Amino acid sequence: MHHSRRRFFRQSAQRGAAALTLPTILQALSTETAQAATTIEPAKPERIKPDSVVRSVPENMVWGYFGADVAPVSRIKDGDIVEIQTVNPSGVSRTDPEAFYKTNNLPIDEHAKEVIAIMKNVKPEPSGIRGHMLTGPIYIENAQPGDHIEIRILDLTLPADFGVNSVWPGGGGIPDLVKQRETFVYRYDAKRRTGTFIDGVEIPLKPFMGVMALSPPAETGRVSSIPPGFFGGNLDIKHLTKHSTLHLPVSVPGGLFTTGDGHAAQGNGEVSGVAIETAVNLTAQFIVHKGSGLKMPRAETPTHFIAVGLDKDLNKAMKQALAEAVQFIQTELGFTFNQALSIASTGVDLEISQVVDQVLGVHAMIPKSIFPKKKFGYW
Repeated sequence: MHHSRRRFFRQSAQRGAAALTLPTILQALSTETAQAATTIEPAKPERIKPDSVVRSVPENMVWGYFGADVAPVSRIKDGDIVEIQTVNPSGVSRTDPEAFYKTNNLPIDEHAKEVIAIMKNVKPEPSGIRGHMLTGPIYIENAQPGDHIEIRILDLTLPADFGVNSVWPGGGGIPDLVKQRETFVYRYDAKRRTGTFIDGVEIPLKPFMGVMALSPPAETGRVSSIPPGFFGGNLDIKHLTKHSTLHLPVSVPGGLFTTGDGHAAQGNGEVSGVAIETAVNLTAQFIVHKGSGLKMPRAETPTHFIAVGLDKDLNKAMKQALAEAVQFIQTELGFTFNQALSIASTGVDLEISQVVDQVLGVHAMIPKSIFPKKKFGYW
């Protein structure tokens, strides 16, 4: 089975690759619905059968870093569908991991037992690098430097019925104004698809992975998972929900995909320093695009293309996101530079992904609906 050439990366689709057919997902969308949609659900949801499962057990976890020397925990083929389980250790201590659940009247169920086992058995990086509790890495056969990997997010499920948000002095977007640390447990209402920590507040649940990364180049050594980079990582783009697509450049053989930092919901900016941190199980399809030359992450949803800017200076991150958006509109959609900049100024939204991860993020939302004469195939 081969996937059709997609305009978003027409320069890189020089060969066929295995693809998943989801006949009920997008065909039923009217033009009006497509313009307004933020999350798309199949008319009759069906469990997707993965080719393999990477479980959230201690031997499959890496605590806080990426690196070309990190041994893969799984090897998959180009086009495979994989279910990747992740955990959320927010608020859980290494010395007494059970205490968090007892203090917050949460059951020590099978998922909690996994978290406790991981906290007791997974060691931090010896040099002192710190970051997220991650699952992986996964080696994708046929992926080599100069290629990029397309990650189709087929499903995102919540194995636990709660998530955690915190505020603390020195953290978040207004670090000097926070006087004391406080942790909030958001409990989920499965029917309403909301989370709440206090009466009168309901946050819609829109789960996504905060961290999706390939390994940086071998010469960089191991790097923390906290700041994002051109290889992906802690992008914290809230639009990367179910039925979205992320494209990441390959720096090392096999790519070495790692994920974690699941979020049940997040506002643009992630301004307290964290979102609703939660366990999320990701089901994704991995497709290798040979020789594409992609340099920065790009993403796509049924309604938008997304260009990304990253820098320690938010102004520079904005300029990079804008430049990436203009370049995409110019080279992929066939406009002049000046025309593309005009389109960006009148029809493209720049949003702040996050302002709390050392390297800050801005993403440009390019609506497909503003190009009515162009046909955009998706999956």
